[in-house]
Amino acid sequence: MFASFLTTIFFSLSVIFAARSSRLLGSQTANILRLLLATVLLGIWAHGFGSGVSGPGFRWFFLSGIIGFGLGDIALFGALPRIGPRLSILLTQCLAAPIAAVTEWAWLGTTLRTSELLCAAVILAGVALALAPDHGWTGDKRVFWVGTLFGFGSALGQAFGAVVSRKANAVDALAGMGIDGGTAAYQRILGGALMTIIAVLLLRKFQPTDPAKAPADYRQGLPFVVGNALAGPTLGVGCYQWALKSTASGIVLPIVATSPLVTILLSLFIDHHRPTRRAVLGGLLAVAGAVALNLVQIWKV
Repeated sequence: MFASFLTTIFFSLSVIFAARSSRLLGSQTANILRLLLATVLLGIWAHGFGSGVSGPGFRWFFLSGIIGFGLGDIALFGALPRIGPRLSILLTQCLAAPIAAVTEWAWLGTTLRTSELLCAAVILAGVALALAPDHGWTGDKRVFWVGTLFGFGSALGQAFGAVVSRKANAVDALAGMGIDGGTAAYQRILGGALMTIIAVLLLRKFQPTDPAKAPADYRQGLPFVVGNALAGPTLGVGCYQWALKSTASGIVLPIVATSPLVTILLSLFIDHHRPTRRAVLGGLLAVAGAVALNLVQIWKV
């Protein structure tokens, strides 16, 4: 549970750093740079102190990275320009938890108690209350539904990636080999980085160059890339894999789903963006659900 809360904090910081670096460098460049830097940092840990790419679960972690880091993030970037960041994150975070829970139940046989499901529902309700759009959608309906499908695809990527990571941990455990969170994150990011690089190269090949686009500001953007690489793919995903190693994804993902709410609070102090009253109420509801879920886990209710 502690690893899940750490993941939430790191992911929240990562979102802020990602937004800054994307504005200064462009989303594709910022994403590639943070993945490459994170791969190097995680590789130093995995090959110096962890298990490198060894273990029978490696192929599952690699596949998890392709699904979560690769396909999931590609779908997310497809949703963002069409329906905006708040609705994109809402779809990704809120749908990922129940999809993962059902998938893990059907594939791995993991069961959740009624009390745990109720707490997860409270968390997701709080996230939905805080992040739902303030007004109805007034844009092109086709663009909206295409963006919604991308958002659903992003949720599928995050959910399936989490369940495949659980499968990887189970395979390693069956072989009597324990993989730490940093090594698991490294094995996972290898697949994600490969998938993302291929996708970016294809986009740049078929997407025309915009001559009016402002040049990248590497002097100001690189520090945010470093912060994003540390908080997101390195420490954040490391804690994420640590959490999934011992806790069902249907419990981990609802807690991680509160990261946008933490981002709202961090933005208040960093970017001076005041949250709405509904965002505050939703955040309190989600936090109450997370605390209850923690108590349920401890007391085995």
